[in-house]
Amino acid sequence: MAWRDGKASLSRLMLFMASIILGIAAVVSIQLFSDNLKQNIKQQSKALMGADFIIDSKQKPSKKVQAIIDSLGAKASEVNFVSMAAFPKNDGTKLVKVRAMEGNFPFYGDLSTEPADAGTKYQELGGALVDATLLLQYNINPGDSIKLGKIKLPIIGALKSIPGSTAISSSIAPTVLIPFRFLEKTELLQLGSRKEYQYFFEDPTIDLSILENKIDPILKKENADLDTHKSTSQRLGKRYDNVSRFLNLVAFIALLLGCIGITSSVHIYIKEKLKNVAVLKCLGASRKQTFLIYLIQIIAIGLIGGIIGAAIGICIQYAFPYILQDFLPFDVAITISLQPIIMGVTLGVLMSVLFALLPLLGTWYVSPLEVLRGSEDNLQKPKKARIAVVLAIITFIFLFSFWMLKDAVNGLIFTAGIFITFAIMAGVANLFIKLIKKFFPSSWGYTKRQSLLNLFRPNNQTMVLVLAIGLGTFLISTLYFTKDILLVKTSIESKKSDANIILMDVQNQQETAILETFKSKGLEVIDNIPIITMRMQSIHGKTVNEIRKDTTVSMKKWILNREFRVTYREALAETEEIVEGEWTGKTTNGTPVLISIADNLAKDANLKVGDAVTFNIQGVLMETVIGSIRKVDWSSMKVNFMILFPTGVLENAPQFNVMTTHVPNKEGSAELQRTLVKEFPNVTILDLRQVFTLVEDILGKISWIINFMAFFSILTGIIVLIGSVRNSKYQRIKESVLLRTLGAKSKQILQITALEYVYLGVLGSLTGILLSLICSQLLATFIFKEPFIPSAIPFLVFLPGITLLVVLIGLSNLKSVLRSPPLEVLRKEN
Repeated sequence: MAWRDGKASLSRLMLFMASIILGIAAVVSIQLFSDNLKQNIKQQSKALMGADFIIDSKQKPSKKVQAIIDSLGAKASEVNFVSMAAFPKNDGTKLVKVRAMEGNFPFYGDLSTEPADAGTKYQELGGALVDATLLLQYNINPGDSIKLGKIKLPIIGALKSIPGSTAISSSIAPTVLIPFRFLEKTELLQLGSRKEYQYFFEDPTIDLSILENKIDPILKKENADLDTHKSTSQRLGKRYDNVSRFLNLVAFIALLLGCIGITSSVHIYIKEKLKNVAVLKCLGASRKQTFLIYLIQIIAIGLIGGIIGAAIGICIQYAFPYILQDFLPFDVAITISLQPIIMGVTLGVLMSVLFALLPLLGTWYVSPLEVLRGSEDNLQKPKKARIAVVLAIITFIFLFSFWMLKDAVNGLIFTAGIFITFAIMAGVANLFIKLIKKFFPSSWGYTKRQSLLNLFRPNNQTMVLVLAIGLGTFLISTLYFTKDILLVKTSIESKKSDANIILMDVQNQQETAILETFKSKGLEVIDNIPIITMRMQSIHGKTVNEIRKDTTVSMKKWILNREFRVTYREALAETEEIVEGEWTGKTTNGTPVLISIADNLAKDANLKVGDAVTFNIQGVLMETVIGSIRKVDWSSMKVNFMILFPTGVLENAPQFNVMTTHVPNKEGSAELQRTLVKEFPNVTILDLRQVFTLVEDILGKISWIINFMAFFSILTGIIVLIGSVRNSKYQRIKESVLLRTLGAKSKQILQITALEYVYLGVLGSLTGILLSLICSQLLATFIFKEPFIPSAIPFLVFLPGITLLVVLIGLSNLKSVLRSPPLEVLRKEN
């Protein structure tokens, strides 16, 4: 019976199916790609690192660390740091990451170069391998030279890839690979230079877990660290897990949107079938039999939809490696695993049934006599049954979100957010209907009045269309507004008080000469900040090594290993605000040294006002007391510090400076950088214009990925929209034919229908945009802590665009009504 009845309604059942296919496709494609990514990371973990394990340190290894390195037999080593490079061919300058390499690295994976043998020859020939993109940008070719500090090196080849680097990191500071023997000659490593020593090991037989447990604690005490290819792949896996969870949530929203379409479609479908159900019951069919006829149809819809969605998902996953290629440090080999496919098919069936249960209950509780009399009371299912179904839906959504997010609280927040959004949109639709009824414009013309009346006619689609249109618009608008908020962080105002050039690692003997350079070019120094490097020696009277051994301490371990860069001054900056204690700007002899720390450091180190901290300042111990805790605006363009000393303490300590200035245009910036790189090659220059152009580009790529996933939600919304409008076609055709029979012209029928869908389109999309405004304001205030200035694009593009789409779909139903005689239309539809 389910098969026979379904064949007669095949075209309508196909629309139900389409509502869920895209959501399943999105979930399956992301699940498949996530599985492939994890598998690739596991298989390529050695190639990603280039070695079995690495020992690294931010300073030259101590005797104990060096003894461990020697005993394990390092086969390659490097010192890497960020510095300025110059190209004599065209006077170009660029911030690069220099990797001074000794030994035959990598042991696994490829050092991809052009020409292909450059990776094996650069050590012997005494030249540099330079990032391929950087060579293209500056029109440099192999055979030209690169200047690093005091030396010039020939460029042996273009570096395409090296284990451990990504396209994003290379775009910020492109890699330059040089032989280790030239490092000292560059004279780039000065006091305060940020550098990293790395030692690479090849030993496939060693038990990395035992090695990590035995060696890592010793290394940490000496401010060094052990990284194995397994631990690195685990960290990388966790990083991409977060991305896949977010994308899964977007796909899940698309799926939920499709389920709304199923609920609405099944509601209309079952309502029209109630007379058939009544006849069956009169002929002796039981409640169970009539219920199962339509339940079997829904299960079939979910099953076929799940299979088609899974098949589309398999195809879509092949696009992800191209979409995410800038964010992946390796090529992903795609394979098909069964688990996501089975999950997708199961999800299709389960969600179809869950969301169809509410309207399906009509077949169970319907009274044959009431239906034959034409009463609609049969649709009022018992309250307990409705509550049970709603609770089942909420429970399922929570369990699914909990499974994706691996966190019960976040799963609960996500579930609550979904239902709050749905409730607001449903509330707006109900409120709109009530307002129309209460303040009905009786003086309007017939077509306008009739179009408003249609919004609350029997079988109206006001609620589901507002939900479908509103949620799709809400998603895309929120993503658009969020991108704007993020881009605010990367905008640089052209005020002279805002620095756009930062000079780091300025040595004391260079300070006067650099100030003269600024003066000669008409530039003002905004900041000239002395920097002193130090480490924490003891906290609360316990040494750092004792704290490391104490398993009861909840302090974040990064504090114990960090080399802090601090400064001293008498007054607070405008980006700082005291939240606890009192600021002391000057220290006098015989009094404790009262320092100020940032609130995030205080939280991670469990420090409060009055606590004692001893610092090791390059071999000299200094006792201090926490005098105040500051809130720091880290998003500002000012140079900020976690630890701030008063004046009168550190003036004679070994130090270097950070200088900032404002250059009005990019030509002046390029000229300044050329001069400084030529005269002061050790000074690192950060051009904020270039950095933020890169950041904006990265945000654009991320936004594109997010919008690609939002596309599933929007497209699902459109399919739900088509399905909802098309499913009301049968009721609307009878109404339109009746209007024609009574003398209505085709133009009037078109106007009535067009106006109705204009109202629905405007109401749904406007609700979605306004809701996204509120959501974006909350994100800006509490998450990004940035001012939010809404863009007009959603109002100018999304609102009219979506409304036009709704109108076109609505009008497409009227072709048969307008082109054929009324009697012919009625006979055809029957």
